[in-house]
Amino acid sequence: MTRIAIVGGHGNIARLLIPVLADAGHQPVALVRKPEYRSELEGLGAEVGILDIEAADEDDFARAFVGADAVVFAAGGGSDGNIERKKTVDLGGSLKSIAGATTAGVRRFVQISAIGVDEPLGDDVEDSWKAYVDAKRDADIALRQSDLDWTIIRPGGLTDDAGTGQVELAEKVDRAQVPRADVAAVIAAVLPDPSTYGQQWELISGTTSIPDAIAAAVR
Repeated sequence: MTRIAIVGGHGNIARLLIPVLADAGHQPVALVRKPEYRSELEGLGAEVGILDIEAADEDDFARAFVGADAVVFAAGGGSDGNIERKKTVDLGGSLKSIAGATTAGVRRFVQISAIGVDEPLGDDVEDSWKAYVDAKRDADIALRQSDLDWTIIRPGGLTDDAGTGQVELAEKVDRAQVPRADVAAVIAAVLPDPSTYGQQWELISGTTSIPDAIAAAVR
């Protein structure tokens, strides 16, 4: 695997993932909305392509993916409470990425989701959180229903702590936190691994090395 297109290429996880992929001999292609991100991302080891997730259509996504061997959907609508962006970025961006990858003939697709999004929500949750959970859940459903070679990673509460390389990875885990660096490391590990196709896992910090956790989680 050589070229990895990353949708949401300037996101917090994406910026940690890029150097991991580059160090492993892959070529990350960071797809971003703003040209001013170019120098920073190139410094991390990425090629940079311009893709406005909300303004672009499925054909724009397909063109952005031409020549890629895999797609990582790492985009998010932000934490500012903007409900509409949960629909247009977290869900819409994923749907257009799935369609674009299918059109471009890119079979490998890894999606960053969130822990517990299949669980029912209480009546007291904020509208923005409900919109986020709904978007992530529906994006995962769409990816599972696709013909792509998909893997869905659902991390717990994200932190900026240093990665430990020790995780818990399973279809269902207790809610807990995980460093973004360890999420990036898991994504880099599953990308070239066919045994992870068709797998959906929740991810938190744990006591098992990433390779061993992945091997144990494969069903």
